[in-house]
Amino acid sequence: MLQSINPTSTAAWTKLREHFEQMKSIQMQDLFREDASRGNSFNIHFDAFLLDYSKNKITKETLSYLLQLGEEVQLKQAIEALFTGGKINKTENRAVLHTALRDFTQASPIMVDGVNVLEEIQEARTRIEHFVTAVVEGRYLSSTGQPFTDVVNIGIGGSDLGPKMVVNGLENYRNHLKTHFISNVDDDYLYAVLNKLNPATTLVLIVSKTFTTQETVLNADKVVQWLSTRVEQKDLAKHLVGVTAEVERAVAYGIDRLTIFPMWDYIGGRFSLWSSVGLSIALSIGYANFEQLLKGAHKMDQHFRTAPFQDNIPVVCALLSVWYNNFYGYQTEAVVPYSQFLEKFPAHLQQMIMESNGKDKNRNGEQLSYETGTLIWGEVGVSAQHAFFQLFHQGTKVVPVDFIGFVNPFSDQDTNHTILMSNFFGQTEALLNGKAATREGEEEDTLIQNFREFAGNKPSNTLLIDKLTPETLGALVALYEHKTFVQGVIWNIYSFDQFGVEYGKVLAKNIQREIISNNVLKHDSSTAFLLNYYLTNRSI
Repeated sequence: MLQSINPTSTAAWTKLREHFEQMKSIQMQDLFREDASRGNSFNIHFDAFLLDYSKNKITKETLSYLLQLGEEVQLKQAIEALFTGGKINKTENRAVLHTALRDFTQASPIMVDGVNVLEEIQEARTRIEHFVTAVVEGRYLSSTGQPFTDVVNIGIGGSDLGPKMVVNGLENYRNHLKTHFISNVDDDYLYAVLNKLNPATTLVLIVSKTFTTQETVLNADKVVQWLSTRVEQKDLAKHLVGVTAEVERAVAYGIDRLTIFPMWDYIGGRFSLWSSVGLSIALSIGYANFEQLLKGAHKMDQHFRTAPFQDNIPVVCALLSVWYNNFYGYQTEAVVPYSQFLEKFPAHLQQMIMESNGKDKNRNGEQLSYETGTLIWGEVGVSAQHAFFQLFHQGTKVVPVDFIGFVNPFSDQDTNHTILMSNFFGQTEALLNGKAATREGEEEDTLIQNFREFAGNKPSNTLLIDKLTPETLGALVALYEHKTFVQGVIWNIYSFDQFGVEYGKVLAKNIQREIISNNVLKHDSSTAFLLNYYLTNRSI
C-alpha cells in the first residue's frame, strides 16, 4: 500500500525550495564552462539506452536533494508494491500489474485475491501465440476458406492508442497482414476504412473490458453489419475476436468462446498493450516479435526495480520533471522522437501521463496545494523543427524537451539518417547555447540583428537508443510508464484511476437522450444555447 506523504512537508522539499533561489537565474552555459566534463557526469547508460541529462538546470547538489526527496516519499517501497501485487490503486481497490504481463521468469508467484496472476498471464500468452501463429501462417481461415488479409481493431483509449502506436512504430517488422484501427464514432472515417477492405478476408478484433463501451459497441455493430454483406450470419463468428473481461457478453454478441481473450482488473487501459489488448500488435508483427517487445519492457522493469536511484533512468527523468513542474513552474514537456515511425508515440504518452497524473486530490482525498501533472505534447523530428521549435528557441515559455534518437537505422542506407541525427544533435546544442546577435550582411541594421538573437538556456534530455526494434520500443514505453509512476508517488496522488473520464461519459449519455428526443433539459446557458443551435441547424 502507498503511504500518504505530503512532499512539501519533507526536508528535501524545503532544501529544494531554498536551493531553487540560487538556481533560478543560473545559466547552463556557465555550468558547462565551469565543468568541462559535465557531459560525462550527468548520464546513465543501460543496455541499448544512453540518457544524457547534462543539459538541465541542475548541479550535483540539485540532484542530491531530488534523490533525497525520492527516499523521503518512500519511493523504493512504492516500487516494490507495484511489482508484488499490492493494491496501490486504492480508489478502485485493485493491484496494478502491467509489469507482470512481461515477466517470463515465473521466479516468484504474484498473488492477487488468492490467484497467482503469473499463471493466468502465461496461459493467455500461450493462447495468443497459438492463435496469432495460425492466422499469420494461413491455418486459421476465414468463413470462405481464404487466409485473412486485413485486421480491424475496434477499441478506444488504451485499447487503441497503445497498440496503434506500436504497430506504426514497428512498420519494418510487419508481416503481410494489414492492420486498421477504429476508435472514434465517426462514420465518415469508419466507412473510408471499410470501403478499402474485403469482408470475406477481414478479421475484426472487438476490444472492451466491459463489452459495453459505447463507442466500441457502436462501431462494432456497424462493422458486423458490413461483414454481413459478404459473410453469412452463421459464419460471422469466424471473423470476430473478443478481448474483454466480460466473456458472457462477448458470447451473447456472437463471438466464439475459443476466440475470446482475457482482460483483468489489475491492468489499466493505458498500460494494457502488453496484454491480450496487444493482439493486433502480435498479428501485425508476429508472435516472436511481440514477445521481444514484452521482454524489452521487462528489461526496463528490472532496471527500474533494482538500479540505485542515481543510476535509474525512469527515476531521474521523473525527478527532473518534478523539479521543473514544481519549482520552475514549467507546466509542459515536449517529446520529440527522431523517427517517423514513432509519430504516434507522443499521443500515447499524452494518455499515459495526463490521464494518470491529472489529479487534484492527494491520497487522503484532500485538495492539493501544489502542481501535479504535466501537459505532454510532441511531434517527430525535423517536422517538429518546422512547426513549434521557434517557440522553444525564442518564445517566452520554457518547455523542457525529451529528444529521442536512434544510433543505427534499420536500413543500411544511412545518408538520410546522418542528416536526421545531425539535426537531432544540433537542436539540443542550440537550445543549450542559443545564438548571439550578429550582422548577416553589410546593410543589416542593429534592430534586425536583435531579432536573430536567442538566449539558449533551454533544458532538454537526450535519449540515444541503439536501434528501433521490438525490444527497444518495449523498453522505451516501459521507461515512460515508470517515470509516470514515480511522479505520482512523489506528488502523493493515485495514478491509476480516471474518474474525470468516467464523468464525461455519464454527461454524454444524458445529452444523447436529449438530442434523440429533441428536448433540451436544464443546463448552463452556454450548453443549452449550443444544444438548441445544433438541434435547429442539423440536417439529419
